[in-house]
Amino acid sequence: FDDCKGNNKLNFEVSNPDFTVELDGNLVALKNVSEVGKALFVHARSEHAEDMAEIFILEANEKRGALKEILKLESNLGIPRQKRAILATPILIPENQRPPFPRLVGKVIRSEGTEGVKFRLSGKGVDQDPKGIFRINEMNGDVSVTRTLDREAIANYELEVEVVDMNGKTIDGPVRLDISVIDQNDNRPMFKEGPYVGHVMEGSATGTTVMRMAAFDADDASTDNALLRYNILRQTPTKPSPNMFYIDPEKGDIVTVVSPALLDRETMESPKYELVIEAKDMGGMDVGLTGTATATILIDDKNDHAPEFTKKEFQATVKEGVTGVIVNLTVGDRDDPATGAWRAVYSIINGNPGQSFEIHTNPQTNEGMLSVVKPLDYEISAFHTLLIKVENEDPLIPDIAYGPSSTATVQITVEDVNEGPVFHPNPMAVTKQENIPVGSVVLTVNATDPDTLQHQTIRYSVHKDPAGWLEINPTNGTVGTTAVLDRESPFVQNNVYTALFLAIDSGNPPATGTGTLHITLEDVNDNVPSLYPTLAKVCDDAKDLRVVVLGASDKDLHPNTDPFKFELSKQSGPEKLWRINRLNNTHAQVILLQNLKKANYNIPISVTDSGKPPLTNTTELRLQVCTCKKSKMDCSATDALHISLTLILLSLLSLFCKSFA
Repeated sequence: FDDCKGNNKLNFEVSNPDFTVELDGNLVALKNVSEVGKALFVHARSEHAEDMAEIFILEANEKRGALKEILKLESNLGIPRQKRAILATPILIPENQRPPFPRLVGKVIRSEGTEGVKFRLSGKGVDQDPKGIFRINEMNGDVSVTRTLDREAIANYELEVEVVDMNGKTIDGPVRLDISVIDQNDNRPMFKEGPYVGHVMEGSATGTTVMRMAAFDADDASTDNALLRYNILRQTPTKPSPNMFYIDPEKGDIVTVVSPALLDRETMESPKYELVIEAKDMGGMDVGLTGTATATILIDDKNDHAPEFTKKEFQATVKEGVTGVIVNLTVGDRDDPATGAWRAVYSIINGNPGQSFEIHTNPQTNEGMLSVVKPLDYEISAFHTLLIKVENEDPLIPDIAYGPSSTATVQITVEDVNEGPVFHPNPMAVTKQENIPVGSVVLTVNATDPDTLQHQTIRYSVHKDPAGWLEINPTNGTVGTTAVLDRESPFVQNNVYTALFLAIDSGNPPATGTGTLHITLEDVNDNVPSLYPTLAKVCDDAKDLRVVVLGASDKDLHPNTDPFKFELSKQSGPEKLWRINRLNNTHAQVILLQNLKKANYNIPISVTDSGKPPLTNTTELRLQVCTCKKSKMDCSATDALHISLTLILLSLLSLFCKSFA
């Protein structure tokens, strides 16, 4: 420094207390330079000028000098600069410092001097939480730390410093004061993303990437404290090679290093490998901290083995007429049972023209379940030969093919059983007129025995005859009537009567066949029509003399039913009291010709159907003439009145007879 006037009263102030400047301009380190950071400031002031120099500390391999003379401040003729009242250079503090505290870490300089003024420090770490970490000497600006710092908790503090008078009034500032915490290697690498599981296909080429391991270090990422290197500490199992895998020390990528032939899942002791991975900071140096994790690598199967039958020929026996599984075919496959490279798919490639057989895979055992789905007939064929093929769900790899062991023969023997006779046709259908004479022949049934080689006889019997109308000749199967067939019977549904018959062979034990007979009954006009309603009421002073609408019904079928003919029987007395009018084919209306006295009247009405010959039914319509007042009908006295008139007539008749006697 040179103020061009002799440097009278020259004084140097250094921002870092670990350094000092001697009078000859030599900058001297008072402790190990590697612990103090990368930069510091030197303030020079004389009677006539002042200036500030910023000092950068280089790496040891960039420039090396004596500890006593790291850097010499050369005399320079500088251009005068504008004064700065407060000089608050950044402060660097290593974390994890040990007591004693407080510890001097820096200095704030005031160009105007410190007489009559005080320094004041504020901000997070001083008067804000966490409070009391830093403090400043009010008189000379020395900055101290009061406790151990943790860079991973807080890496930087932004404080403010100002100069106040003795009354606390601000004179200069506030000026920002940055304090940075220097990282120490106090955090081990950690694997946070586990579990780590990787997959690699068997037979993969050397150098195939399996997975990536990534560790985290909480230290400063810009320093070697967080510079990680990876290494495999242990592999389990160690066969077929103790070094099956390699890990990139910088990236953490795990790759295969053995030949594809050694990466054979079927020959391995286990398809699962566990690697203990170490991550070390400080670039892997011996002084670095370490962390470990386990990487699990699974060797995935590919379909490099075709399934093979355990034998070339299988045997099965089945009774004729029976369905279901008859034999389980077994295969072997060296691939992984949990994959489609092991699961078997079976197919019948020959010997099944009638599609009587099917084969399916048992999902638990991988066996082929051969089933009969259509009953076999011993009389048609007593032996069957099937050719079965087995494949995998997944296709084989290109250089593997299915061989002769992937096919097998199944020899099936059909056992003869006594089968029940079969009716021809079944069901049987016939049409008959109802009311045919008892003993009439309905039809002759025909049943044959499928067991043509056994020469058995057949007998017939009635199995189900709901109305009890039928019988069957046990020898020749002739069905006849034992009662009148009635189409209107509740046992007849939609004009059809159904009965069941049995055909029983002479086997030991005998076998039975069932035949169904449907008899369609043709209608005959054998039911008279019926009239409804049979009771009507009318007021004795009624203005509307249309008493009632009558309807007729018939159990028979058309044309033996409507149109119906309605007629009144002869009316006694000098005057006609009512008439009947036909409304349509099934209904007519009874009309009074005059008002009648309160009484009961019986009106005989004849209804005739349209059958050939027609049938007629005469029904009495009971007509009650009642007293009606205020919309209320009183018919209570009509019965009594009717009875009284009858008694009078009977009495008169008795007297008349006695007089003649």
